[in-house]
Amino acid sequence: MGIRSTVGSMLDSTIGRERTNTIRKAERKARNTLAERLAPEPPKRPAAKPTAKKAAPAKPQATAERSRWQPPDPFAPHPEPRMSRHEFLEGLHEKTRPRTYLEIGIRTGTSLALSRTRSIAVDPSFVIDKPIHCDVQVVKATSDDFFAGDAPLAHFDGVPVDLAFIDGMHLSEFALRDFINIEPWMADTGVIVFDDVLPRNALEAARDRKTLSWAGDVYKVVEILRRRRPDLVVLLVNTANTGTAVVVGFDQASTALKDGYVEEEDYLLQPDPQTLPLEYLDRSIAVEPDILLESPVWEQLVASREHGASADLASLWDELRKLQPG
Repeated sequence: MGIRSTVGSMLDSTIGRERTNTIRKAERKARNTLAERLAPEPPKRPAAKPTAKKAAPAKPQATAERSRWQPPDPFAPHPEPRMSRHEFLEGLHEKTRPRTYLEIGIRTGTSLALSRTRSIAVDPSFVIDKPIHCDVQVVKATSDDFFAGDAPLAHFDGVPVDLAFIDGMHLSEFALRDFINIEPWMADTGVIVFDDVLPRNALEAARDRKTLSWAGDVYKVVEILRRRRPDLVVLLVNTANTGTAVVVGFDQASTALKDGYVEEEDYLLQPDPQTLPLEYLDRSIAVEPDILLESPVWEQLVASREHGASADLASLWDELRKLQPG
């Protein structure tokens, strides 16, 4: 028992509980008063700083994304596109009714979502956020690695490629290799579409990306195809934002591009700034997408595929060549 409890018990027995409680109250009051006098002063609060201005609201994500890139140079004057690349690609799906569809470059799946046929889509890094409505094999790999594998197109069960879309790395050497790798698998009546072949200024065509809208130097592939493969039909198409190209008339056994690849490397890898032909910038040699889609050639192409009449294709290619302005 503590000293205070012992003394309290002795007082209870000597002077009674009531008087003892009175003494206890006086004693507690005296202790509290002494404690308050001995306690150190609380530290003084620093003077209040002026109220800071209210923080500006966070920028929307799209604005923050745009801020990563420098403003583009003025665009060369050119006809206002009547369709986007995806609207044009959707039109080609409808016109060519492909049995198989191959896509290089998936990103968020906007173009893959257009397919309603057996498909293969290749991309080393993608985040698909669109509903997909086809039987598709999605391959997470670079296109070079994909084509280096055994039977890369086994998902098509031996059916050749009817429609292919090349929209992978926006550098000319990658896009050219994609074409070289795809052509041996194409149907005689097949169609390959390149994206980003009509940059609107040299900055948009830079190999070192600096702008939000970026075509890269894929346009060089069109130049090489026309120079080394005059047998192909290559049509530039005025689509938003950075143009597309349609290629038909394949020779699956041709090695001209593969054999000449090393000779083209200096041109392909030419450092920035890129020097674009004026007709690419002003799109004076580009066909309008609706005019191309309205051509009766597509219906005839499908009929030739279904009847196996590949020998009749030369006249169809001539009809498409006539659509190219200039």
